Amino acid sequence: MEEAPLLKVNNIEVIYEHVILVLKGVSLDVFQGNIVSLLGANGAGKTTTLKAISNLVKAERGEVTKGTVEFEGKRIDKMFAPDVVKLGVIQIMEGRRTFEHLTVEDDLLTGAYTRGHDFRGIKESLDAVYKYFPRLVDRKTAKTGYISGGEMQMCAIGRALMAKPKLMLLDEPSMGLAPLLVQEIFGIIVKLNKEENVAMLLAEQNANMALNYANYGYIMENGRVVLDGEADVLKDNADVREFYLGLTEVGKKSYRDVKHYKRRKRWLA
Repeated sequence: MEEAPLLKVNNIEVIYEHVILVLKGVSLDVFQGNIVSLLGANGAGKTTTLKAISNLVKAERGEVTKGTVEFEGKRIDKMFAPDVVKLGVIQIMEGRRTFEHLTVEDDLLTGAYTRGHDFRGIKESLDAVYKYFPRLVDRKTAKTGYISGGEMQMCAIGRALMAKPKLMLLDEPSMGLAPLLVQEIFGIIVKLNKEENVAMLLAEQNANMALNYANYGYIMENGRVVLDGEADVLKDNADVREFYLGLTEVGKKSYRDVKHYKRRKRWLA
C-alpha cells in the first residue's frame, strides 16, 4: 500500500477580510520524516499557507474557504489553533517572535503549556533543547529581548520542541541571520528531523539553502504552486536555477541580468 502523507493540503483557497483572495488552489503533501521546502518570493503566499495549516490565519481575519487540510488523516482546517498544537503541529513564526520580557528558560517553558502537569516529561524536553542548543545554556537567565538574533531563532525552535511536535512549520528561519548562523540553524533542523523524527515544512526565500537540506520542494507564485518535485531535481531545473538560484549555464548572473529576465518562466507560459 502507498504510504499516506502526514500532512495533506488539498486545493485550499484562503480569503482575507472576506474579499482578498490570497491562496488559489494550493495542494501539497508532507510525509513522515521528510523536510519539505516551500519556496517563492516575498508575497507569494508561503506564510499564508503555513498559517492556513496551523489555523493561525483566523487570527488575521482570514479563512480557508475551499479545500481541506488533513493531519494524520484527520481534517484540521476547521479546528481551533490550540487544538491543532495539541495534535503536534507547531508553527515557528517569521521574525522569531520571542517573549522579550521573559528569560530564555521561561520562554522555552511556554512551549510546553499544552502538556499540563507532565513535569518529568517537560524537564526531559528542556534538557533535550539544551542539548541541541548548548548556546542557550549560558543564556537561560537572560531576557530574550537582549539576546542575539541567532539565539532568538534557537529559542523559538527550542520552544516549539517543548511541545513535542510531529510536524514543524518554519517560516523564514534564515531571515536576518549571518551566513554562518544560517548554516548552524539548518544543521540543527536536519538533526531534529533525523533524531526526533519531526517532519518539517520550511517556507524560505533562500532557495539554495532550503533545497540543499530538503527532500522535496514546492515553488509558489501569486498564491499558487507553480512547480514541485524532488529537491535535487528542482536544483537542476534550468528555470529554478535562473530565477531562484541566480545561476545560468555559465554561472552566476549579474544583478542586471537577474533584474531583467532574459526568458519567460516556462510555468507562466
